[in-house]
Amino acid sequence: MNVFENRLNLLLLLGIIGTTLLFNGCYSPDRLENIEQKVTGNTWKKQFEEKLPFLGHRNWILVVDKAFPEQNAPGMEYLYADEDLLPVLKSVLEKVRKSGHVKPIIYQDKELGFITESQAKGVQQFRQELSTLFNGQNVQTMLHDSVFKKLDSEAKLFKVLVIKTNQVIPYTSIFLQLDCDYWNGDKEKELRNRMKLPL
Repeated sequence: MNVFENRLNLLLLLGIIGTTLLFNGCYSPDRLENIEQKVTGNTWKKQFEEKLPFLGHRNWILVVDKAFPEQNAPGMEYLYADEDLLPVLKSVLEKVRKSGHVKPIIYQDKELGFITESQAKGVQQFRQELSTLFNGQNVQTMLHDSVFKKLDSEAKLFKVLVIKTNQVIPYTSIFLQLDCDYWNGDKEKELRNRMKLPL
Protein backbone atom coordinates (compact mmCIF):
# COMPACT_ATOMS: atom_id res chain seq x y z
CA MET A 1 0.00 0.00 0.00
CA ASN A 2 1.39 3.38 -0.96
CA VAL A 3 1.07 6.63 0.96
CA PHE A 4 -1.86 7.79 -1.18
CA GLU A 5 -3.87 4.62 -0.42
CA ASN A 6 -3.10 4.95 3.30
CA ARG A 7 -4.36 8.53 3.31
CA LEU A 8 -7.49 7.53 1.35
CA ASN A 9 -8.25 4.73 3.80
CA LEU A 10 -7.69 7.10 6.71
CA LEU A 11 -10.10 9.65 5.21
CA LEU A 12 -12.71 6.93 4.62
CA LEU A 13 -12.34 5.73 8.21
CA LEU A 14 -12.69 9.28 9.56
CA GLY A 15 -15.76 9.77 7.38
CA ILE A 16 -17.38 6.60 8.75
CA ILE A 17 -16.60 7.62 12.34
CA GLY A 18 -17.93 11.15 11.76
CA THR A 19 -21.16 9.83 10.20
CA THR A 20 -21.63 7.38 13.07
CA LEU A 21 -21.16 10.14 15.64
CA LEU A 22 -23.54 12.41 13.73
CA PHE A 23 -26.33 9.82 13.67
CA ASN A 24 -25.68 8.75 17.23
CA GLY A 25 -26.11 12.41 18.20
CA CYS A 26 -29.75 12.05 17.19
CA TYR A 27 -30.13 9.55 20.01
CA SER A 28 -28.52 11.50 22.81
CA PRO A 29 -29.71 10.82 26.38
CA ASP A 30 -31.65 14.12 26.32
CA ARG A 31 -33.44 13.07 23.16
CA LEU A 32 -34.23 9.63 24.60
CA GLU A 33 -35.61 11.33 27.72
CA ASN A 34 -37.81 13.56 25.53
CA ILE A 35 -39.10 10.50 23.66
CA GLU A 36 -39.89 8.82 26.98
CA GLN A 37 -41.71 11.94 28.21
CA LYS A 38 -43.81 12.05 25.04
CA VAL A 39 -44.78 8.42 25.50
CA THR A 40 -45.82 8.95 29.12
CA GLY A 41 -47.51 12.30 28.41
CA ASN A 42 -45.46 14.15 31.03
CA THR A 43 -43.95 16.65 28.65
CA TRP A 44 -47.04 18.81 28.03
CA LYS A 45 -46.39 20.94 31.13
CA LYS A 46 -42.89 21.80 29.99
CA GLN A 47 -44.12 22.54 26.46
CA PHE A 48 -46.91 24.72 27.84
CA GLU A 49 -44.53 26.67 30.09
CA GLU A 50 -42.30 27.32 27.07
CA LYS A 51 -45.22 28.57 24.95
CA LEU A 52 -47.02 30.70 27.56
CA PRO A 53 -44.63 33.70 27.40
CA PHE A 54 -45.38 33.99 23.67
CA LEU A 55 -49.16 34.05 24.18
CA GLY A 56 -50.89 37.34 24.83
CA HIS A 57 -54.04 39.39 24.42
CA ARG A 58 -56.53 37.69 22.03
CA ASN A 59 -54.76 34.33 21.99
CA TRP A 60 -56.70 31.28 23.18
CA ILE A 61 -55.89 28.23 25.30
CA LEU A 62 -58.28 25.30 25.02
CA VAL A 63 -58.31 22.41 27.48
CA VAL A 64 -60.44 19.84 25.70
CA ASP A 65 -61.96 16.38 25.97
CA LYS A 66 -60.60 13.43 24.03
CA ALA A 67 -63.07 13.62 21.12
CA PHE A 68 -62.24 17.26 20.34
CA PRO A 69 -61.24 17.25 16.66
CA GLU A 70 -57.92 18.27 15.22
CA GLN A 71 -58.59 21.19 12.89
CA ASN A 72 -56.87 22.43 9.76
CA ALA A 73 -56.80 26.11 10.72
CA PRO A 74 -53.16 27.29 10.48
CA GLY A 75 -53.31 29.07 13.85
CA MET A 76 -54.26 25.93 15.81
CA GLU A 77 -51.47 24.17 17.71
CA TYR A 78 -51.96 20.96 19.71
CA LEU A 79 -50.42 19.41 22.81
CA TYR A 80 -51.45 16.05 24.28
CA ALA A 81 -51.76 15.66 28.05
CA ASP A 82 -52.16 12.02 29.05
CA GLU A 83 -54.32 13.02 32.04
CA ASP A 84 -57.91 13.83 32.99
CA LEU A 85 -59.19 17.28 32.07
CA LEU A 86 -59.62 18.85 35.52
CA PRO A 87 -56.01 18.44 36.76
CA VAL A 88 -54.76 19.79 33.43
CA LEU A 89 -57.15 22.76 33.60
CA LYS A 90 -56.12 23.49 37.19
CA SER A 91 -52.44 23.54 36.21
CA VAL A 92 -53.11 25.74 33.16
CA LEU A 93 -55.18 28.25 35.15
CA GLU A 94 -52.50 28.47 37.86
CA LYS A 95 -49.75 29.13 35.33
CA VAL A 96 -51.82 31.70 33.43
CA ARG A 97 -52.72 33.57 36.63
CA LYS A 98 -49.08 33.59 37.75
CA SER A 99 -47.80 34.73 34.35
CA GLY A 100 -48.22 38.43 35.14
CA HIS A 101 -49.03 39.36 31.54
CA VAL A 102 -52.33 37.61 30.76
CA LYS A 103 -55.55 36.65 32.53
CA PRO A 104 -58.27 34.24 31.32
CA ILE A 105 -61.79 34.97 30.11
CA ILE A 106 -63.42 31.58 30.64
CA TYR A 107 -65.97 29.94 28.35
CA GLN A 108 -67.60 26.54 28.58
CA ASP A 109 -70.14 24.65 26.50
CA LYS A 110 -73.75 25.48 27.38
CA GLU A 111 -74.69 21.86 26.69
CA LEU A 112 -72.72 20.67 29.75
CA GLY A 113 -75.39 22.04 32.09
CA PHE A 114 -78.11 19.92 30.48
CA ILE A 115 -76.45 16.49 30.29
CA THR A 116 -77.92 13.95 32.72
CA GLU A 117 -76.03 11.35 34.73
CA SER A 118 -77.85 8.59 32.80
CA GLN A 119 -76.50 10.04 29.55
CA ALA A 120 -72.92 10.43 30.75
CA LYS A 121 -71.80 8.75 33.95
CA GLY A 122 -69.72 11.07 36.12
CA VAL A 123 -71.05 14.32 34.66
CA GLN A 124 -72.55 15.50 37.97
CA GLN A 125 -69.30 15.03 39.84
CA PHE A 126 -67.42 16.71 36.98
CA ARG A 127 -69.70 19.79 37.17
CA GLN A 128 -69.27 19.98 40.94
CA GLU A 129 -65.48 19.74 40.76
CA LEU A 130 -65.40 22.26 37.91
CA SER A 131 -67.47 24.71 39.96
CA THR A 132 -65.09 24.26 42.90
CA LEU A 133 -62.11 24.85 40.62
CA PHE A 134 -63.60 28.08 39.25
CA ASN A 135 -64.42 29.19 42.82
CA GLY A 136 -67.04 31.79 41.86
CA GLN A 137 -65.08 33.19 38.93
CA ASN A 138 -67.20 34.52 36.06
CA VAL A 139 -67.67 31.78 33.43
CA GLN A 140 -69.51 32.44 30.18
CA THR A 141 -71.39 29.71 28.33
CA MET A 142 -71.67 29.24 24.58
CA LEU A 143 -73.29 26.61 22.38
CA HIS A 144 -70.60 24.22 21.18
CA ASP A 145 -71.08 25.06 17.49
CA SER A 146 -70.74 28.77 18.29
CA VAL A 147 -67.35 28.06 19.86
CA PHE A 148 -66.13 26.46 16.63
CA LYS A 149 -67.28 29.43 14.57
CA LYS A 150 -65.55 31.84 16.93
CA LEU A 151 -62.33 29.81 16.94
CA ASP A 152 -62.36 29.48 13.16
CA SER A 153 -62.42 33.26 12.88
CA GLU A 154 -59.86 33.86 15.64
CA ALA A 155 -57.36 31.25 14.42
CA LYS A 156 -56.91 33.16 11.16
CA LEU A 157 -55.21 35.98 13.06
CA PHE A 158 -54.25 34.68 16.50
CA LYS A 159 -52.65 31.50 17.83
CA VAL A 160 -55.00 28.98 19.47
CA LEU A 161 -53.23 26.46 21.72
CA VAL A 162 -55.23 23.25 22.23
CA ILE A 163 -54.34 20.90 25.09
CA LYS A 164 -56.09 17.60 24.51
CA THR A 165 -56.83 15.40 27.54
CA ASN A 166 -58.18 11.90 28.27
CA GLN A 167 -61.60 13.25 29.37
CA VAL A 168 -64.45 11.16 27.91
CA ILE A 169 -67.50 13.10 29.15
CA PRO A 170 -68.99 15.17 26.30
CA TYR A 171 -69.06 18.98 26.26
CA THR A 172 -66.48 19.27 29.04
CA SER A 173 -63.97 21.34 27.04
CA ILE A 174 -62.98 24.70 28.53
CA PHE A 175 -61.97 27.67 26.40
CA LEU A 176 -59.72 30.42 27.77
CA GLN A 177 -59.55 33.66 25.82
CA LEU A 178 -56.51 35.56 27.04
CA ASP A 179 -56.76 39.19 28.04
CA CYS A 180 -54.03 41.61 29.12
CA ASP A 181 -53.44 41.40 32.86
CA TYR A 182 -51.76 44.80 33.25
CA TRP A 183 -54.22 46.81 31.15
CA ASN A 184 -58.02 46.93 31.09
CA GLY A 185 -60.99 48.38 29.24
CA ASP A 186 -61.30 51.45 31.48
CA LYS A 187 -57.65 52.38 30.95
CA GLU A 188 -58.04 51.85 27.21
CA LYS A 189 -61.12 54.07 27.12
CA GLU A 190 -59.31 56.80 29.05
CA LEU A 191 -56.35 56.54 26.65
CA ARG A 192 -58.58 56.77 23.57
CA ASN A 193 -60.40 59.78 24.99
CA ARG A 194 -57.09 61.50 25.60
CA MET A 195 -56.04 60.69 22.03
CA LYS A 196 -59.49 61.72 20.75
CA LEU A 197 -59.81 58.38 18.96
CA PRO A 198 -62.77 55.95 18.89
CA LEU A 199 -62.50 52.65 20.74
